[in-house]
Amino acid sequence: MPLPRLITLIVGLIVILSLSLWLIQYLNQLSWQLSYFGFFGNILLLLLILLIGSLIAAFVYYVMVIQAGEGRSSRRPKRITPSEIPVVKSEAASSTLQAVRQQVSQIQDEVTRQALLSKSREIEANLARGEIQVVVFGTGSAGKTSLINAVIGRMVGKVDAPMGTTTVGETYCLRLKGLERKILITDTPGILEAGVAGTEREQLARGLATEADLLLFVVDNDLRRSEYEPLKALAEIGKRSILVLNKTDLYTDEDKEVILARLRERVRGFISTNDVVAISANPQSVELEGGEMVKPESEILPLLRRMAAILRAEGEDLIADNILLQSLRLGEEARKLIDAQRRRQADKIVDRFQWIGAGVVSMTPLPVVDLLATAAVNAQMVVEIGRVYGCELNMERGRELALSLAKTIGGLGIVKGALQLLSTALQLNIGTFVIGRAIQGVTAAYLTRIAGKSFIEFFRNDQDWGDGGMTEVVQRQFQLNKRDEFVKAFVQEAIAKVVKPLADKTAEILEEDERAR
Repeated sequence: MPLPRLITLIVGLIVILSLSLWLIQYLNQLSWQLSYFGFFGNILLLLLILLIGSLIAAFVYYVMVIQAGEGRSSRRPKRITPSEIPVVKSEAASSTLQAVRQQVSQIQDEVTRQALLSKSREIEANLARGEIQVVVFGTGSAGKTSLINAVIGRMVGKVDAPMGTTTVGETYCLRLKGLERKILITDTPGILEAGVAGTEREQLARGLATEADLLLFVVDNDLRRSEYEPLKALAEIGKRSILVLNKTDLYTDEDKEVILARLRERVRGFISTNDVVAISANPQSVELEGGEMVKPESEILPLLRRMAAILRAEGEDLIADNILLQSLRLGEEARKLIDAQRRRQADKIVDRFQWIGAGVVSMTPLPVVDLLATAAVNAQMVVEIGRVYGCELNMERGRELALSLAKTIGGLGIVKGALQLLSTALQLNIGTFVIGRAIQGVTAAYLTRIAGKSFIEFFRNDQDWGDGGMTEVVQRQFQLNKRDEFVKAFVQEAIAKVVKPLADKTAEILEEDERAR
């Protein structure tokens, strides 16, 4: 019993007992007075006793039963009916689509932007229509088309003409008794086919499979690894799947049960045992004793029963889940495109400021190359990178970030490592004074690049350096930018943008000095 209710009960009983003691004394006196009324006085006394007993019983009932029931009902979570679940998910999908459109509006490439907007409108139209998408997926030899023909032949309801082409699969519109929504069942090109054309058809098939509300994955034997991997991948993104063992007429009953047992064991954890079914969509003809060839009827009922059970029980939820999944996938695609777009813009900023920094150091050489010498340049670089990622920083904040990263670079010994790396790479036959200044300028450009690339990661992660902090990000960028192929390309660009202009400027100064003499 909860403590508040227990206290209420004890206090109430104490009050009642106190009143009862007082009433006993009062009734003792009252009974003496009522004795003058004889029989009627005794009845009146009995009624008073019953009234007091009723009050006590009512109080105990209220505390023990009514309040207990209210407490349980208040603690009981609100039950969401099945009809409410798809509504919530549909609303989530609509909200996601609105957010996607806002993301898409930031994409600069017109063709890409229009393609994503068209896709969002298609998802929205699917949400409004509410058709159930059933996709048949598997290798070309598994009998997918035969399965669809058998389903169409046995399905109770209307079958419309096929839509689409054979290169991307044909889609039929079906009606199932007890289900108001239309069912679109699509045959996809076979996977694992050879050649470039086969690879392209497989990509189309995988694309259709990711848009299915219900996936029928068809095999004709035990799962191969090449079949298991796409099936597992589709299950991991949330595809409701039925694994269909076709062509069972080719096996004995014992062999069929062995294969089914293996299939159920292989997909345990992401496909239910009940969702592994055996059929024979297009059984081979059988020769009778008299030589007559007889075509057996297809054994498709186990699949039809399972499909019907799933679609009737989960159809609404499957549609909502799939629409939400497609919306999230479209949002992720838009996010990646925007991230790549921002990355290109930020890389251009880093490329520009690294050579500005090189020019500053080359023209005003210092005893030791240090990012502190180009703090103003790097502060402006940080501000501009932040602006690309939608973060407005003032120069003071930019300078603070730049100085903090410069100290980290210095503390990690990257300045010394960069000097050694670039001194070796810059094998120039130029005067000692010029090459010294050139090395300092090129090193400044290199360090500015590492700083800029580090800040790109910082802003990409919503101004967070991650679990490893600034140190880990800087070290990772240094490792990425010290690879031989990059250093060679960087040095060639540095020679054109820093060393040669510096050599030309030095030669010009020497000529002027010579003429002055």
